[in-house]
Amino acid sequence: MLLFAERFGGEEEAERERAGTAGDRFPFSYTMDVLLYFSCLLILFLLWIRVKGLEYVLIHQRWIFVCLFLLPLSVVFDLYYYARAWLVFKMCSAPKLHDSRVRDIQEQVRRWKGEGGNRFMCTGRPGWLTMSLGVGKYKSTCKNIMINLMDILEVDTKRQVVRVEPLVNMGQVTALLNSIGWTLPVLPELDDLTVGGLIMGTGIESSSHNFGLFQHICLAYEIVLADGSLVRCTPTENSDLFYAVPWSCGTLGFLVAAEIKIVPAKKYVKLRYTPVKGIEKICEKFSRESKNKDNYFVEGLVYSADEAVIMTGALTDDAVPGQVNKIGHYWKPWFFSHVETYLKNNREGTEYIPLRHYYHRHTKSIFWELQDIIPFGNHLLFRYLFGWMVPPKISLLKLTQGETIRKLYEQHHVVQDMLVPMKCLEQAINVFHDQINVYPLWLCPFILPSNPGMVHPKGNEAELYVDLGAYGEPRTKHFNAKASMRQLETFVRDVHGFQMLYADCYMTKEEFWEMFDGSLYWKLREKLKCDNAFPEVYNKVCLAARR
Repeated sequence: MLLFAERFGGEEEAERERAGTAGDRFPFSYTMDVLLYFSCLLILFLLWIRVKGLEYVLIHQRWIFVCLFLLPLSVVFDLYYYARAWLVFKMCSAPKLHDSRVRDIQEQVRRWKGEGGNRFMCTGRPGWLTMSLGVGKYKSTCKNIMINLMDILEVDTKRQVVRVEPLVNMGQVTALLNSIGWTLPVLPELDDLTVGGLIMGTGIESSSHNFGLFQHICLAYEIVLADGSLVRCTPTENSDLFYAVPWSCGTLGFLVAAEIKIVPAKKYVKLRYTPVKGIEKICEKFSRESKNKDNYFVEGLVYSADEAVIMTGALTDDAVPGQVNKIGHYWKPWFFSHVETYLKNNREGTEYIPLRHYYHRHTKSIFWELQDIIPFGNHLLFRYLFGWMVPPKISLLKLTQGETIRKLYEQHHVVQDMLVPMKCLEQAINVFHDQINVYPLWLCPFILPSNPGMVHPKGNEAELYVDLGAYGEPRTKHFNAKASMRQLETFVRDVHGFQMLYADCYMTKEEFWEMFDGSLYWKLREKLKCDNAFPEVYNKVCLAARR
């Protein structure tokens, strides 16, 4: 049209057409320019990958892959699961479907038995979806039983119990319970941790010094056994099975439901930050606050061999104006870096954090692991522009890491939680410093009851323990993953401590059963005829089974 006007309509008409065309076509032209710009960037990026090699990019510039692909995919995952959980609970379909789903699991087990039962069974959930570091080689050799149970079944406020399926995660639990004024006494940190994983493995939170580990707030389990039967176990009904299930990693049966204690929630956590310097003072302060029952929450972040911030919290419905910190908002600094400001400024402080924000305070940064994946992730600009997509799903990180990255992480990265008696805390920090020198260290106290099962105190009374969480790149010279981890495992065994089983385990079978009490476990394995139905727990968690 512009060309036609210039040729046949004179200058005035051409000018009008030119102006009109520019105005009408500006949005389209601008959009095309943007698309062309990003297309060029994408082409250059693909060419760079072709020249350098995909493996090089995934190892040395992994943040590019994470930011461009994994963060958007993680958002889609979250939207799907949250929408599904909300719809299912609102439509009240979960209780009706649960029984039929359990019958299907029983039928799968009976078919396995009818076919001769010539190989072990395990859940059919892909290994990359779990929160453990490895993907589980045993999945490829075992009979996979599909267990699609991911719904909250019932909230009974009169009995103060929530009944859930095993694949319900902590994000679902807090979203629902907090909205109706309830919460779990122990609510482990990361959104994607599932109830099944926390029961069959273990879970802990900064309230555990009052309530124990996650297993200690569970009131009942429903298990499908090796013969396809469904049993319910409680501290008084099938009690041996009830106490043997935690830490058994699915080697006694398939968990299909659990009843968990709930308590009334409040709006805020009043959190007190106290910087402490000197290893003796750190340990004394942390131990004293952990024994104080007035503290609903106790947590410590150790930033060096002699510097830490100890946090104590209490539930409250009232907050002081100007002191509310909604730390969970995507544009807020990562929690561990926020805490460190109290250490750097050498000052104490008090804040009021909304309850759900507190429960998931480390989720955005996966404690402090995300700084190694996206080095600029805590920058103000990144947080405002892309923080709403953080964190990437751990399952997707595992799925896309490849063999080279996996080996690199195994040799140059540590993710471990070691549980030791509180009286050994100072010694433990020194051993961690000498062997791996990873900071921050996460300190979380818990009371360990003298109950039957794989994990209990050495004596006949409950004892205060502490979880030391080490996540990051070791800074010791000539670090050797196997040698250093075995030194840590030896120390933990010697003080009658325990290693969380999601992490890399370098122990021999004899050393493993020296750390854990297998008496009840082996009794149940024989009684329930598990020997030919499920692999034993060591063979599921040792390093060889995961690599």
